[in-house]
Amino acid sequence: MTTLLRPAAVAADSVVAVVSPASTPQQERVESGLQALRALGYTPQPAEHILTRGPLYFAGTPEMRLRDLHHAFADDEVRAIFSTRGGYGANYLLDGLDLDLIAESAKPLVGYSDLTALQIYLLDQLQIPAFYGPMLSADFARPNSPDLDGLHLPSLQAAFSGKAYSLGAAEGLRTLHPGRTRGTLYGGCLSILVALLGTPYEPQTEGKLLFLEDVSTKPYQIDRMLWQLREAGKLEGVRGIVFGEMLDCISPGAPPELLDEVILRTLEDFKGPIAIGLRSGHVSRANVTLTLGVEAELRVAEGAQLNLLEAAVKTGTRD
Repeated sequence: MTTLLRPAAVAADSVVAVVSPASTPQQERVESGLQALRALGYTPQPAEHILTRGPLYFAGTPEMRLRDLHHAFADDEVRAIFSTRGGYGANYLLDGLDLDLIAESAKPLVGYSDLTALQIYLLDQLQIPAFYGPMLSADFARPNSPDLDGLHLPSLQAAFSGKAYSLGAAEGLRTLHPGRTRGTLYGGCLSILVALLGTPYEPQTEGKLLFLEDVSTKPYQIDRMLWQLREAGKLEGVRGIVFGEMLDCISPGAPPELLDEVILRTLEDFKGPIAIGLRSGHVSRANVTLTLGVEAELRVAEGAQLNLLEAAVKTGTRD
């Protein structure tokens, strides 16, 4: 097993950087997200180009966005890095990443969706765990109420403190195909993982416990991407698969169980356990933080449970 390059644990009163590595967020949502971070005790430090508009749909040029990201990693006061949103554009940063700088000052990079490209590349190249979790404008900015809260605070706190934690029916998980397995948790947004195939940054899935999620993608499109992963050899050696909530992944007029049927048919030769419904990434509420790169256990029977068994951070004083 590869040794993880674990960042230091993130205390509740830590300074955290906020960056926009992909598309431009809405200013009012970022401001609401910053207020939510402060309410939790963090001291947010917005990057210079956090609200830059353009070129096109990007939050600045790749050079601007890279400068913000590298500055966040290099700043000794910063303990974690949150993204404002995904959208599109993080892929343009991959070939400019200063891997030596990032390895020298490893920190949790929290986000999902388009951030998958950055997170998985840093995990594959440097063994820095990926913190697949809530973003400012998409999750922290949501109204906080018992029925509509943007983040699943227990998993974020467990991920930042290095505590083991378990996820099950309360976080949306349900059974598709029974079984029990262990492996390194790995994955992210399905569309982004497929887009990386055939590039120098393609995902390294063999032997992993795969997490896949997406949003507003029709079942036949999910079928097509799973077929592509399979034909590219990316399901070979995979121990088990956990699908996300798959928010709005429906076809108008089709029965709600169509997606389940599509997954089971496309993966009919897959022997490992399969679960679905985990609210991490694109979700309707309470976004769960997953620490990709750690050892995890998936148990799928009449119910489903994902146990994260390994800390993604160092729990002692930072070196």
